[in-house]
Amino acid sequence: MSLSIDHRNRWARLRFSVIGPLLASPPSKGALQEALQALAAKVWRHPITGADVRFGASTIERWFYRARHVHDPVAQLKNRLRDDHGHFPSMLSAITDVLVAQYRAHPGWTMQLHYDNLVAALKGTPVTLPSYTTVCRYLKAHGLIRQKTPRSTTPGAIAAAGRREQREVRSYEVNHVAALWHLDFHHGSRKVLTPDGHWHKPLLLCVMDDHSRLVCHLQWFLDETTASLVHGVSQAFMKRGLPRAIMTDNGAAMLADEFAEGLACLGILHQTTLPYSPYQNAKQESFWAQVESRLMAMLEGEAHLTLEMLSLATQAWVEQEYHRKPHSELGAAPLERYLSCADVSRTCPEALALRRAFRIQEHRRQRRSDGTFTLNAVRFEVPSAYRHLEQVCLRYARWDLSQVELVEARTGTPLVAVFPLDKSANADGLRGRVQVAAAAEVTPAGIAPLMRQLLAEHAATGLPPAYLPPTPLAKP
Repeated sequence: MSLSIDHRNRWARLRFSVIGPLLASPPSKGALQEALQALAAKVWRHPITGADVRFGASTIERWFYRARHVHDPVAQLKNRLRDDHGHFPSMLSAITDVLVAQYRAHPGWTMQLHYDNLVAALKGTPVTLPSYTTVCRYLKAHGLIRQKTPRSTTPGAIAAAGRREQREVRSYEVNHVAALWHLDFHHGSRKVLTPDGHWHKPLLLCVMDDHSRLVCHLQWFLDETTASLVHGVSQAFMKRGLPRAIMTDNGAAMLADEFAEGLACLGILHQTTLPYSPYQNAKQESFWAQVESRLMAMLEGEAHLTLEMLSLATQAWVEQEYHRKPHSELGAAPLERYLSCADVSRTCPEALALRRAFRIQEHRRQRRSDGTFTLNAVRFEVPSAYRHLEQVCLRYARWDLSQVELVEARTGTPLVAVFPLDKSANADGLRGRVQVAAAAEVTPAGIAPLMRQLLAEHAATGLPPAYLPPTPLAKP
């Protein structure tokens, strides 16, 4: 077995300490053997195990002759490396071809399973199979280590696993506060009791700053919908300002049109991780471990955990412990780094503008008969001032049809709020007067110009009229 660099250095220093007196004060002619016997009688400390050890006079003599005429005696006394280091002469091509093909077909097998199948594959052939240890060293030397089997066997998961093996994975960190935020949902390990008496497993939404690891907002929800996502992210914006970019996974809520439109309206770059690649959002994955090991662990004694109690405990933990505790990777507390580093965030708009941002824009055809349109199977009334529009441009969030606005199609400027049709209220018989522009009174000017032109052209042909007038009936 080859020695590590540290072991080779320790052995070289021990050997140098043994022959050091001979190099510092060479013995006179004929006195070398006596000096070697004196050194051989001494007890030395083993450089690896620390046990007592002695060396023979011939061994010490060999060390002395190797080191006495060189510039660097310590380097000369190191254990020599094997000439065949990194080579496997017993691994013939017939063996390696079968082994490599077997690994490519089954990268999730253990080394013992590879070896057992290799024995079975080469059984009956004249090839002599090397030991299990040699096969293991060959696999490790060529990077043929065991690969994790993907949790999902879908084509996307398999493609993601192959991509990860072909591309290097590196840790990263942006240089400024608010340059990049991470966002993700975490399925809680405990259920909470809701007011209706049912148990539900909550989800924790976390918005984290990449540079400082500060948690911009942390809140538990009962679902992973776009409405919950927008509700939590809006609070993060109001507390910490607008970031330059946000990284999420490819969940349905993160890819919803409302969320994408909102980030674009606010000037925030939306970056998504590659499919089936949670390691790209590793800072969040590391934070979930702390949530479970510290926050949830301190709530183990609470038998009837409610969503309100869990949310209150979460806010207390993140503000009083996580933000103030030194981060092992940063060397400072997240709150300390957040306040001391350069900040590129922007001011968050008011709540109404923030709510208007996370909406989608669509067109609907207005019914001329009653001035209504249908949106998600709900009929809405258009104010009389906009009855002339053939199509109306609307901005709304699909989870809240109580906040639907009519906007100017070209600029997106809000014009007026529209509300669902209330047939009961319309049954009172009261109707407003529709303002129509009054037509100016004009005296008819006789035959129209085009008709006069047609009559003149027909007369110029000289043809008689193409009809016969009826014969007058005789009077009785």
